Amino acid sequence: MSETVVIRGPGRMGLALGTALRRSGELDRLIFQGRSLEPPPHPIFEPSRTGEPGAEYRGGLMAPPGDSTVLILAVPDSALGGVAWETANLGPAPGGCVALHLSGALSTDVLAPLHGAGYAVGSLHPMQTVADPWQSSDRLTGITFAVAGEPVAQRAALRLVNALHGRSIVVPSALRPLYHAAAVMASNSLVGVLNAAARLLEQAGVPPDETLPALLPLVRGTLDNLEHLGVPAALTGPVARGDADTVRLHLARLSPDDRALYCALGREVLRLAGSAGLDDQKANEIADLLGPG
Repeated sequence: MSETVVIRGPGRMGLALGTALRRSGELDRLIFQGRSLEPPPHPIFEPSRTGEPGAEYRGGLMAPPGDSTVLILAVPDSALGGVAWETANLGPAPGGCVALHLSGALSTDVLAPLHGAGYAVGSLHPMQTVADPWQSSDRLTGITFAVAGEPVAQRAALRLVNALHGRSIVVPSALRPLYHAAAVMASNSLVGVLNAAARLLEQAGVPPDETLPALLPLVRGTLDNLEHLGVPAALTGPVARGDADTVRLHLARLSPDDRALYCALGREVLRLAGSAGLDDQKANEIADLLGPG
């Protein structure tokens, strides 16, 4: 693969993705563009053993070099339209260059100015969370990416996915909000649920600095069960068992806000337990405790 990739936006995802692509050994050149004149502190801009940095950095607004094959807009969703317009005003696309955004929720319509400037447009969304751009690049290898856009742009996106030994799924533009909501529930909502669980442990007398160490092995065990057994077989706990007495005991001690969250999650678990064969009488008793959805 012969690629010159330009990443506009040296933020967390841009830096992690660029680092992963550079480590793949499949890029001829990697260039970051940002508004600051100096690059952010990151190992990819430091000289390697050969004396060359892993990536070039160019500060200020400028057109991609003429040999660019892929331009990635790694900016927040709210900034995509403006950055696309600014980039289109810098001149026509380099021959054969495609433009990709990394948004999970937005269609390629936001890149319309770049399409007008001659870029084939598409999207490449990594289904992975990146909280630390220094440590997260390895997480982008072997994961799933959602791709969309014009055929030429999709082919370019697939080349990058293959370089990272990833998997690709194609999500139609009209359904991208559902796709992204699924990703949010599996990632961001999990953090919220664990925060609530940690709060309950504190209320039960566990010191705050011990709550997360107590919960993480439980979470890892659950994820391991999901990976090896699948969703229905991985389900455990009082709702799955039809243990209404334990559910009733929980509800009696929870605050109104925590009870509402417990019930909302419990109704989803109950639907899964029902499909897995939970006795109807036990299911109905628990449904009455959890309330209507």
